[in-house]
Amino acid sequence: MKWSDILRIKAEFPVKVWPNAAQAYHRWVWESIARNKPYNQFVRELLTSSGSNFRVGPVNFYRAIQNKTTEGIAEAVGLALMGARVHFWPEDRRAGMAVFFSQVGYKPTSEWKEEVVFWDPLNSIAVPGSIAPGIPAVAKSVTVTNQIPHALAKPLSENAPVAAVFPDGAETTIPPNRDPREVFADWLIRPENPWFAKAIVNRTWAWAMGRGIIHEPDDIRQDNPPGNPELLAYLEKELVSSGYDLKHLERLIFTSTVYQFSSIPRFKGPQQARANFASYLLRRVEAEVLIDALNDITGSSDLYTSAVPEPFTYIPNSMSAVALADGSITSSFLTLFGRSARATGMENERVNELASTQWLHMLNSATIQSKLQNGPKLAAMVNAGGKPNEIAERLYLTILSRFPTDADVKAVEEYAKSGVSKGRDVWVDLAWALINSPEFLLRH
Repeated sequence: MKWSDILRIKAEFPVKVWPNAAQAYHRWVWESIARNKPYNQFVRELLTSSGSNFRVGPVNFYRAIQNKTTEGIAEAVGLALMGARVHFWPEDRRAGMAVFFSQVGYKPTSEWKEEVVFWDPLNSIAVPGSIAPGIPAVAKSVTVTNQIPHALAKPLSENAPVAAVFPDGAETTIPPNRDPREVFADWLIRPENPWFAKAIVNRTWAWAMGRGIIHEPDDIRQDNPPGNPELLAYLEKELVSSGYDLKHLERLIFTSTVYQFSSIPRFKGPQQARANFASYLLRRVEAEVLIDALNDITGSSDLYTSAVPEPFTYIPNSMSAVALADGSITSSFLTLFGRSARATGMENERVNELASTQWLHMLNSATIQSKLQNGPKLAAMVNAGGKPNEIAERLYLTILSRFPTDADVKAVEEYAKSGVSKGRDVWVDLAWALINSPEFLLRH
């Protein structure tokens, strides 16, 4: 789900990947994670693949971009894989990186909405002038289709080498028989690359802890230093030495003392403590996680639909929101609770704050009340009978994953005796109270 946000896996507006392609893209991501594919291999496949967008999932990386100019592609690569906002770089630096994506070609097939992404050596156009000192003008080329007046555009010879500049300033000349994307990918996934391991380590830490060691996790730059450079360097080293094993990285984080800290602040000076992870950062669970938890507790389901009139957008009732491949398939709940629109690939597209409108929905929504009143799983827990403390224990274990305290049980018994609700309604009210508690709604 997180990678689908970053890679903008969405059939419809604004990127129009289309449902078949979104499914293929999502399946490739899912299988890569399930097989624990080394991260450097994952990224190289993502950058260098060619083929049908319906059949070769990773080629959709080049389709899920609104701005398909070479600089637009370079910006998408920088954001997703380097944690860098390339559009803020100096123009010559952006242009140097853009050359590596100057030969990405697109062509349709006879199948509706299918498109082939491929290496097209004749796709480049020559641009007068220089993009970097020390490189002959005849070798300097940047694809700037639709940006350069036609009179200035000159097709490159199929056999001409292409000059480019890596983001670290190193110059290279790409031979005519080599896909520039491969040259860039080989540079990017080197252990000594200053962005590659750092970016994914920082993202993974942010996903687990609620804040990156470099904040924000997709804003790596010299004037935005890490809060704890030693921690970041240690995790980078661990990732590289493990063969880019992301499960190894996650295991380190999840079994660490810092991940297991209480969410109750222990120190004054909240800004400094926050940046140094002195306590676990409270945040609302993601929209998809929340609705899946509610459905799992009650035994109910939600209907997810898409505006795209395709037979393969049918979603069975058993599918969880977390597993939805296509970001165009949504519901009013997911929209209200801040699901990522998957339009920019930035982390801040997803909103995990608990706003007043969300509180009101949880407290007063007829949809939530219907799940509690009519959900078969919740009804079975209540109708199983037993003493009040036994029913309360089942509800607490199911909803909060803990036993009720003596004070909790006493409060439930007093409420049952008060006569405000009777019979089954007492337990529906208790379930309502528990799902509206910060303990349920917030990661802690």
